[in-house]
Amino acid sequence: MTPPNGPQQDSPSAGKETVPVAAPWSDTLGQTASRCAQILLVAAVFVGVVWLLLRVSVVVIAALVALILASAVYPLVKWLTRKGWSSLLATGAAFVGILALLSGVVTGIVFAVRSEWDELSASAVEGWQELQRFLMAGPLPVDTAAVDAALQRATGLVTSGTFVDSALTGITAATEFVTGAVLMIVILFFFLKDGPKMWNFTLRWFRGETRARLAESGDRTIQILGGYVRGTAIIAAVDAVFIGIPLALLGVPLALPLAVIVFVGGFLPIVGATIAGVLAALVALVTNGLVVALIVVAIVIAVNQIEGDLLQPVVMGRTLSLHAVVVLLALSVGTIVGGIFGAILAVPLTAVAWAVIQVWTDAYQIGDDPVLGEDPLDPKDRVESKASMAERWKYQQMRYQRRFNRKRQPARKDAAGRGGRG
Repeated sequence: MTPPNGPQQDSPSAGKETVPVAAPWSDTLGQTASRCAQILLVAAVFVGVVWLLLRVSVVVIAALVALILASAVYPLVKWLTRKGWSSLLATGAAFVGILALLSGVVTGIVFAVRSEWDELSASAVEGWQELQRFLMAGPLPVDTAAVDAALQRATGLVTSGTFVDSALTGITAATEFVTGAVLMIVILFFFLKDGPKMWNFTLRWFRGETRARLAESGDRTIQILGGYVRGTAIIAAVDAVFIGIPLALLGVPLALPLAVIVFVGGFLPIVGATIAGVLAALVALVTNGLVVALIVVAIVIAVNQIEGDLLQPVVMGRTLSLHAVVVLLALSVGTIVGGIFGAILAVPLTAVAWAVIQVWTDAYQIGDDPVLGEDPLDPKDRVESKASMAERWKYQQMRYQRRFNRKRQPARKDAAGRGGRG
């Protein structure tokens, strides 16, 4: 029988396999382009957030400084509360104490350095020139022309009256500084008084695993910031004493301002102590000669070794858990973005970021690997090892909140029934 429409013709494609046509974004190039677009979008959002924060940098810096100081002082508030003090009285005592301490330190630094700044900067410049003459006259052919040109521009800027006046104006008398200081004081008081209530209010918007991870992130943030401030202050004070006293005994002038600079430099890990030591050696070279300058260098190296091998492990413990390269990169980026405040805040904030990343991701493969070898991350540096047993139990209760609530409901009903029958 012939079909009604006549004999069926074979189509040209009959018998041939149909090759699926790939979607425009499903091939390798499309996936790469899609991923690049995502990265660019995230980068644009990040840059926008940074730009917005820089527009309100006074508020951001004030809030961060207040948070760091509150993290360092809050253990004192808890201790006073456990001793029977009221919450308001304990907060007031800690608040007045930290303000008095900060005021005393800032006043001492200003009076110790301000009157000696001109002589100190002139001695540093003269010391560098003396070191140049010594190197050029020595047996090794050292050409210091390029280094000298760069340093002359830097020292010319630093020792000029314009730089000093603008720095003093920007730091001590500018309206933004006063506004930021007042705002920081107010925020610090409320952080000390109502910090746990604020965090409790924030956590109540989340449940389960999200609440547990947020709570752990907050605990690790307070732990890192508080430990960093307390530990850095102790180490900086020890460095200032162990460098300042030998300078005075050796008869090096400006020993007090140099010790103050060592203390301030202690808040810049790795870099600060080195710069302060070089400055002290240059002043000693000018005023006391090469032998005393070499002794000062030996003292600075010894103090730095004691700090790295003894003070840091004992006082700071594993608060930071950051590699030296990460610290240097954080200091560089912080200085570029936020100046001196950015340099001071960069390292603790980087440590906080690393701890929070560990809380929120399980991608890192813990333990030794048969191919990669030993795990570069020490078990004591892992974020889970820094939580106490009480904190771990709290996180578990948050993760399984509904299960705990179901267990509590029958107990509450039984108690209510017994109360009604009674």
